[in-house]
Amino acid sequence: MAGAACCFSDEQFREACAELQKPALTGADWQLLVEASGITIYRLLDQPSGLYEYKVFGVLEGCSPALLADVYMDLDYRKQWDQYVKELYEKESDEQMVAYWEVKYPFPLSNRDYVYTRQRRDLDVDGRKIYVVLAQSISAPQFPEKSGVIRVKQYKQSLAIESDGKKGSRVFMYYFDNPGGQIPSWLINWAAKNGVPNFLKDMVKACQNYHKKT
Repeated sequence: MAGAACCFSDEQFREACAELQKPALTGADWQLLVEASGITIYRLLDQPSGLYEYKVFGVLEGCSPALLADVYMDLDYRKQWDQYVKELYEKESDEQMVAYWEVKYPFPLSNRDYVYTRQRRDLDVDGRKIYVVLAQSISAPQFPEKSGVIRVKQYKQSLAIESDGKKGSRVFMYYFDNPGGQIPSWLINWAAKNGVPNFLKDMVKACQNYHKKT
């Protein structure tokens, strides 16, 4: 288990679980962005930044919830299957585990990097086994900014997974980040409409090839 209990509240974990049962899309201007291959993505404009928050719902077939959670948490393995990872590792900082993640951006854009903490909980909710992973950016002096790489200082993600009743997983994901700099609108749209579904498909393939070290 990664992360520190101080960073995430019980309520945040409950909210992620609740989205699997009943997506919270009312009361705000959530817009349907894309619906394809069993994946549905909604977005909501974040007024202060002018960027979008995203919610993703879907079913990933052939990958059990426990396996999916293990693969998602395994940063060393992700370096093997995620083509956009330039650097990714985790180390202890101020009595909590902190992850460093550098993401490849297409030329001529600068790469982005993230410093964040995360926590996984395996929960029992009214008899339903739900795996939840929360992550958010933090400031950690042990991870100084690099020349030529733009630090993403606003990043938040939630992932909730449960069985689809067969051999697959029902998934909810929330994410928001502010990549900084001048990102072309076409790239932002591509990442939202294609990048996330492709990432989930790649993760399913990674599950099928995963052999947890004992």
